[in-house]
Amino acid sequence: MSYTAILITVLVVYLIFNLVAGLWVSNRQAKADAGKGFINNYFIGGRSMGGLVLAMTLVATFTSASSFIGGPGVAYEKGLVWVYLSMIQVPTAFIILGILGKKFALISRKTGAVTVTDYLRARYKSKVVVWISSICLVLFFVAQMMSQFIGGAVLFQSITGLPYIYGLVLFGAVVIIYTTIGGFKAVTTTDTIQGIIMVIGGFIILATIVTTAGGFDSLIGKLNVANPDWADITSGGSTAKAYVMSFWVLVGVGVLGLPQTAVRGMGFKDTKALHNAIIYGTIVVGFLMLVMHISGVFAPAVLAPGEFETTDYVVPALVLKYMNPVVAGLFIAAPLAAVMSTVSSLLILASAAIVKDLYMNYIAKPEAKKEPKFNGKIKWMSIGTTFLIGVIVFIFTVYPPDLIVWINLFAMGGLECAFFCPILFGLYWKRANGTACILSAICGVAAFILMNTYGVSVLGTSPIVPSIIISVASFVIGAFIGKPADQKTLDLFFAE
Repeated sequence: MSYTAILITVLVVYLIFNLVAGLWVSNRQAKADAGKGFINNYFIGGRSMGGLVLAMTLVATFTSASSFIGGPGVAYEKGLVWVYLSMIQVPTAFIILGILGKKFALISRKTGAVTVTDYLRARYKSKVVVWISSICLVLFFVAQMMSQFIGGAVLFQSITGLPYIYGLVLFGAVVIIYTTIGGFKAVTTTDTIQGIIMVIGGFIILATIVTTAGGFDSLIGKLNVANPDWADITSGGSTAKAYVMSFWVLVGVGVLGLPQTAVRGMGFKDTKALHNAIIYGTIVVGFLMLVMHISGVFAPAVLAPGEFETTDYVVPALVLKYMNPVVAGLFIAAPLAAVMSTVSSLLILASAAIVKDLYMNYIAKPEAKKEPKFNGKIKWMSIGTTFLIGVIVFIFTVYPPDLIVWINLFAMGGLECAFFCPILFGLYWKRANGTACILSAICGVAAFILMNTYGVSVLGTSPIVPSIIISVASFVIGAFIGKPADQKTLDLFFAE
């Protein structure tokens, strides 16, 4: 068999394995948890995640194509500064599960919430909050899914030489099918598999670069020639320190505002699972961020700029030039795993926003919900909505833009501006109310979009910093001018 044929075979086998494993586990779990209801199983997996699964699904959801393709590509150009930025993500699992986890789980069980918007609806008692949150969630999720689809297809194209559309169809079909049919349980099952594959892939790429360069000492010597500014914290003056510090907001504390990671706090089994997930998740995220981005920094020692089109192609170029087809296939499975896990999580939550948060709460008539056939209708509507959103994202990515890392970061920033204050303050501040939530989301998202559109920077920071400040300030103002939460809600959320 040719190099390309072997590589494609490895990838196809991996994709099929994910599809079969996800559907098998989902079907088995659905039978075991039949009494918990379709909505609870499809959108939150029956709240049955153990520590390892919770850690891996959190890691796999947060780690995306930008971590394996876009991020290392930027690190190739900017040097060690991009590693500093990426390592800000190390405490992600601790921040999310430590701050949100336990209280989020308790509240979600008390209120029956299976989505972040469910939680917002119970906390703020506002139809406007639910509509704004659902619209922001779907729009920014679509943008983020686009970056993942593009990343996976570009990777497939550059590695196999086959047209971009072939890769898009192949992995797009797999992830849409297993997410559509299997729901949340299929997502967490495949996330666990993919988390393990990502760790293996990290070992492979770094070992390949160091070995090819002739050892670490030789690598540093070659790197000093190829990119003299690789160790400069400002990347030769091209990256301001204020901009670097901005990432403590975007990929640090700001992750508390990402619905796709926050919702993981609703689905774990018990406190032991939560504690284990914090440990496992912190270790795995730290390893992946360090290994993948330091690989991008080291890559100039073994790969010249003329050997790839844009920095998005750095990792594929390394794989094609230095790895045998079987090892290459195993490594390429890692970023594909990142793509699939992120897309599947976003897809199931986007579907939940439409079916659970909007249709069931505000569109379906009360008398219709009492009919025996309503649950069956919701089941097929959920499956159909998941499939339809996947197809729409697929269509949007047939003609892709470049630099997927920036698309992904833009979508992350928008989500954080919309959800950071409503999620966090709603859990810990009694004065939080619907007016605060609405003002925060509208002002924060509007500021973020405008600053990105017109290239506005405050004191050299990324637009996310002033946007989050505006979001927080708007929330505080709204909390004092709006109607306070009723006592029943406060008793539910702040019971001793």
